[in-house]
Amino acid sequence: MSRPASRTPASRTPATPASADPAPAAPAPDGSAPDGSGPDGLVALLRSCVADPARVSVEPPRRAALAHDASPYLLTPQAVVRAASAREVAALMAGARQAGVPLTLRSGGTSLSGQAGGDGVLVDVRTHWREAEVLDDGLRIRLQPGLTIRQANARLARYGRRLGPDPASESACTVGGMVANNSSGMNCGTRDNAYRTLESLQFVLPSGTVVDSAARDADDRLRDREPLLHAGLLRLRDRVRASPQARATVERLFAMKNTMGYGLNSFLDHSSPVDTLAHLMVGSEGTLGFVGEAVFRTVPVLAHAATGLLILPGLAEATDALPALLAAGARTAELLDAASLRVAQAAPDASPALRGLRVEGHAALLVEFAEDRAEELEQLLAAARPVLDALPAVTGTALTRDAAERAAMWHARKGLYTAVAGARPAGTTALLEDVAVPMERLTGTCEGLTRLFDRHGYQDAVIFGHARDGNLHFMLTQRFDGPAEIDRYARFTDDMVDLVLREGGTLKAEHGTGRAMAPFVRRQYGDELYEVMRELKALCDPANVLNPGVLLDDDPTVHLRRLKDVPAVDPAVDRCVECGYCEPVCPTADVTTTPRQRIALRREIALAAAAGDEERRRALEEDYTYAAVDSCAADSLCVTACPVTIDTGAVMKRLRGERHGALAQAAGSATARHWGGAVTGVRIGLGAAHAAPAPVVRAATSAARRLGAGELVPDWAAGVPRPGGPRPAARRTPEARAVFFAACIGSVFTGERTEPRAGARPAGAAAAFLHLCDRAGDRARGPVRAVLRHALAVQGLRRGPPRDGVPDAGGPVAGDRPRAASGGLRRLLLHARAGAARAGAARAGPGAVRGAAVHRQRHLHPRARAAGAARAARSAPGALPRAAPDVLDRAPGDHRRPPRARRGGRRRGDGAGRVGVLRLRGRPRAAAPGGHRGGDLRAGRGGQPRLLRRLRLLQPHL
Repeated sequence: MSRPASRTPASRTPATPASADPAPAAPAPDGSAPDGSGPDGLVALLRSCVADPARVSVEPPRRAALAHDASPYLLTPQAVVRAASAREVAALMAGARQAGVPLTLRSGGTSLSGQAGGDGVLVDVRTHWREAEVLDDGLRIRLQPGLTIRQANARLARYGRRLGPDPASESACTVGGMVANNSSGMNCGTRDNAYRTLESLQFVLPSGTVVDSAARDADDRLRDREPLLHAGLLRLRDRVRASPQARATVERLFAMKNTMGYGLNSFLDHSSPVDTLAHLMVGSEGTLGFVGEAVFRTVPVLAHAATGLLILPGLAEATDALPALLAAGARTAELLDAASLRVAQAAPDASPALRGLRVEGHAALLVEFAEDRAEELEQLLAAARPVLDALPAVTGTALTRDAAERAAMWHARKGLYTAVAGARPAGTTALLEDVAVPMERLTGTCEGLTRLFDRHGYQDAVIFGHARDGNLHFMLTQRFDGPAEIDRYARFTDDMVDLVLREGGTLKAEHGTGRAMAPFVRRQYGDELYEVMRELKALCDPANVLNPGVLLDDDPTVHLRRLKDVPAVDPAVDRCVECGYCEPVCPTADVTTTPRQRIALRREIALAAAAGDEERRRALEEDYTYAAVDSCAADSLCVTACPVTIDTGAVMKRLRGERHGALAQAAGSATARHWGGAVTGVRIGLGAAHAAPAPVVRAATSAARRLGAGELVPDWAAGVPRPGGPRPAARRTPEARAVFFAACIGSVFTGERTEPRAGARPAGAAAAFLHLCDRAGDRARGPVRAVLRHALAVQGLRRGPPRDGVPDAGGPVAGDRPRAASGGLRRLLLHARAGAARAGAARAGPGAVRGAAVHRQRHLHPRARAAGAARAARSAPGALPRAAPDVLDRAPGDHRRPPRARRGGRRRGDGAGRVGVLRLRGRPRAAAPGGHRGGDLRAGRGGQPRLLRRLRLLQPHL
């Protein structure tokens, strides 16, 4: 393997900040030294490993919140530490080894097999690990483990590139998990997964050695610093290569998607120990070391695609069609069984052909052809047409390039998780498993799984998956609240293992071994290769500190222990599967708790109460008041990412409201009805406070807080902003290409600059945005895009709400430094606060969308009247027309390149950069342009937040 060129330190942000060794913390109160002995000793030891001791948490609520991940397992750690550098991680590994406690690395917490939890020290490697650097004009990218896949792709979008892996959880899963699990996805197969696209790694071994595989002398350094490990890797390499049986087994299993056990194909693919070890880290699930930085080769985003949902008489016909379709150039082929089709029929945007089908033993293939150029796609489709026409399709073999129609087809596939998980009985867990078998065994495996579902009573199970790779997912619902249910799960698992191994497959294709399949690794690989894995683990982690019980475990029942009990606590949140998709969009994720944690803590409180543990229940409840309820931003961004559409923000607002009596509720309702006056009153009060002597104001606010107004009156300080100006006036701009909802917060507080000066830009985000639009004017060549988001979103620029609650509905968003359109306005991504400053009593339904929230179509875009009937039927009245598609509005599975010019060219566009401004009030009012009167914001009783319903109707047009 050729060695990549050494990097230039001046051109990058280092993964490990240059800092002095952290100073030892003070001794524990009992005088114990930080040697890890006893609870206090462990805390002191951990605090001595990090620069800021406050980043070590041992409080029961913090430990309980971080214990929950997307898997069915629950292990509560003894301590949680937010590490900020590779040096700190190395020190924590040494500390855990000294204290004799296990250490688990945790990033996104979206893993499904139990590899992200532990009962020792849990190290958060997401919060302080979100750096990215695009290299070689997007051909490569350097990433830290805390960045999500979507955020990484956002940085690549302007270059027409993306990461190779495309997991369905890309909005929430992180780069660390992508490496730890060897992620793949629908399109990448085994060619573009994390293992194949990896160029180099910087990782930390349990001994504290930091290895940078990109360094020219990396192998020599590894031999000097870790001689036993270096020699052991050479010995294991030669052992695998010398055994014909072992070599054949590795080649057979890794010809498929395979994340079972360690990636032993590294011993065949690489010769030098450092390259072998770097690739062994991929898929090692945090059991060999910590990956602090990775460089990946990227893949192109294809600009043109055609998609079709081919419904066939049965599974045999579907699987028989795969070889010919793949040979004809299909890049994606997703399988849906009969149960999946029945679920998909209930989707709101299901096609008439699917909705009218009487599903019996049918199956379907969702196929997609994609190329970089339109003429290349035309040639490909023409060549594939004879293959398509020969299929015994029940509803035809037409393919479409229309983005909306393609999105509806992808929803039939991606909405399965939403439909099944959302409809499961309260108290059950949604289990999403995956296996892979050779293509010729696909039909028999599907039929065998169906028989197992019937035998073990999983009547609601569905089968779908990446048929082009022989990769099947199946989803079922399971209780773990009694021995009988656990025994049923154990019997099903044993039968499923027998079936898959009999068909020559792998028990884990994408989701990682974790705890769920650790007892079965020996059965899949045999004794010889299993011993290679055990020796590899002993070489890297002789003390067995990193994630014990994950990936390798000789206990045949480890997968049946530490199972999560899911009590019913509230119908509004009982559907939660703790997937973590909500966390990247939550403003308080790095401050207090996330939506997942808010729900998990309610379940912990219920379990403590049921167990009679009053001390634990009181501790959790006391902390919950602030950490969960009061600190929630209540913006309901969580529901836009939640696959089962849980609005945790609304639940927190309801819990706040339940604490208040009738008088407080009446005051809140009055404030909501007169919001304009309330904002004006706050501005006047702020102005008066700034005009008065500071000591007088501080004394007044302190007195008010002592009288019980602590939640309403802040402590006065010099940093309190000055009052803002009036909200922007509505503009009559019939040719507007976007609607801007000015945030209330901009009217309450002013921007940072308070002293006007000649030529200065306006203060405040809203004024600055409109000033930019005014300056651009007719010079803007590209159509302006506005993505309506909350002003308090702290994780960077984000796309709009997902279609129908599907969390992965679409491709990456545009980058946070978008390329300017030629001659004018940059592509704009707009954060707009969703009315969070309004009182909690004001709620709105879809009626408001047709009123004050949106211009009528005829006033916004004359060409909208020419839209087809199918498009018009899907659009809400008054919705914005759809302009030229770009990366922001790609359908699920869309391979189109963002609308940027090729090198040396110009981006095309037909609209001026003009923005219409609407002001939302608590009472009906006229909305310009067009004079259409708005609806009452308090109308409607839907469970979604005030602006969210408007955004959902706007989403197809943004």
